[in-house]
Amino acid sequence: MATRITIDPITRIEGHLRVDVEVENGKVNKAWSSGQMWRGVEQILLGRDPRDAWAITQRICGVCTTVHAITSVRAVENALQLEVPQNAQYIRNMIMTAHGIHDHIVHFYHLSALDWVDVVSALKADPVKTAQLAESLSDWEGNGRHVFIDVQERLKSFVGTGQLGPFTNGYWGHPAMKLPPEVNLLAVAHYLQALEVQRYANKIVSTLGSKTPHVQNLAVGGVSNPIATDSQSVLTVERLMLVKEMIDRLGAFIRNCYLVDVSAVGAFYADWTGHGKGITDYLAVPDVPMDPAGTKFMMPGGYIKGGDLATYQPIKAFGDPYFRDGVAESVKHSWYSYSNGGALHPWKGETTPQYTDFHDDGKYSWVKSPTFYGKPAQVGPLAQVLCAAAAGHQPTMTYLNKVVETVSSLAGAKIPLAALHSTIGRHAARAVRCAVLYECLQANWQALMENIAKGDVKTFNKPVFPKGEIMGVGFHEAPRGVLSHWAVIKDGKITNYQAVVPTTWNAAPRNEDDSVGPYEAALLGTPVADPERPLEVLRTVHSFDPCLACAVHLTDLEHKTTVQVKVL
Repeated sequence: MATRITIDPITRIEGHLRVDVEVENGKVNKAWSSGQMWRGVEQILLGRDPRDAWAITQRICGVCTTVHAITSVRAVENALQLEVPQNAQYIRNMIMTAHGIHDHIVHFYHLSALDWVDVVSALKADPVKTAQLAESLSDWEGNGRHVFIDVQERLKSFVGTGQLGPFTNGYWGHPAMKLPPEVNLLAVAHYLQALEVQRYANKIVSTLGSKTPHVQNLAVGGVSNPIATDSQSVLTVERLMLVKEMIDRLGAFIRNCYLVDVSAVGAFYADWTGHGKGITDYLAVPDVPMDPAGTKFMMPGGYIKGGDLATYQPIKAFGDPYFRDGVAESVKHSWYSYSNGGALHPWKGETTPQYTDFHDDGKYSWVKSPTFYGKPAQVGPLAQVLCAAAAGHQPTMTYLNKVVETVSSLAGAKIPLAALHSTIGRHAARAVRCAVLYECLQANWQALMENIAKGDVKTFNKPVFPKGEIMGVGFHEAPRGVLSHWAVIKDGKITNYQAVVPTTWNAAPRNEDDSVGPYEAALLGTPVADPERPLEVLRTVHSFDPCLACAVHLTDLEHKTTVQVKVL
């Protein structure tokens, strides 16, 4: 007999996600992913100046802020066929890569590590043995025995008061927890250290973007950062040297902690390479543009069918017709209606709510169902890393090989590349991508310094909007995967705007053909040891790093206007 489990809301994510599963014979045999809020940002943008869209769209989320801002200006620039100065690309790239590094570190340590780490078990650890293990894996400065003794004492004080602080509500003692006490103590120590390290990435974003979250320096046509060497009120070499210091600190943690910790978790939970595979059609877009037109990138993107890297087809440039023409969204199982039915290309997209309550075989989510040439696709770091591997991207292959070798060594058995098609593989890919982003961040800092040294301080090209209708698409390989904004502009005003975000791709309900979305597909076959504590379901869902605030937004249908802002 099947048991129905409803987890609502899924915690340690951004936004409101509900997941329903049916468990039979100890495994998931049906799954439903449901976004529980409605996104109305598209409606807010109608009739507005396209130059303002980036400032509004980054309010879609309080976490994924810069990604929407950057994608929005790219959409408008694509419509105008407007290039941006080289310095603007470098500054944008530094903001974007620093934000990505921050997101990946926070996701692993603070949003998903507690799915794998039994914090209470760390109380049984021998701190000396923990230090010996840690020092055998890396030369991280925070791996001394005094560190682990101190962390264990702090943890004892938490437990002694009955208040675990940030570790409250974990599934301690769950039969699916496998890490030895010493590894648990190591993970808890790095969890706490990561709270400090993630600040370095935010300092980079705030130094270049004026604030974070919600940067203030972007503009259609470039950035608003004036560059000078003789004024403290603009972007100076002194400020850029501060950024370099933060970059170096991030690199040390990524190399010595993040990559190592992910490898250790992967080795102890090697059986989880057999769970969470789901959809293996992967979509990623190229990013970190190194030329004004967006035709040369540090990170490749493309499409892979059925997990076969030999099928890789690249996406080569901003506005690439292969990507532009392949995206559509269905609302057959979403709480929206289309005027003519069927799936719609985003430039023709509609955002008309039609709530019907939760129906297993009908409408059950506020998330739409994107498809690429009619099929659902998994997006995210795993898609990006696999596309990069298929493209022969050397930095990705270097870090990927390092992670696979470390996992294989710790597990005592060779781990094949195919193991990436899994719950634990998504974590490994995210760590690899984080390390590649660090290299990109370094390279763009160096390129900006060299360009300034040549006397080039230009950061902005003025946009000019023509009469008549123009359309543009902007894309960005955000921390959670492919993000695209689609703008239709007529006589200098927005007439349609759609954001197709990573979590819309992955959290999608069934589509026009009733095919399940990536979350739903990945959950099928997942073992569930205790239906009252469905930790295994959370592991797979968290491995995607859901951000439902990006996929859906809230509206008050009963009281209408919640707040009115008047610009004078």
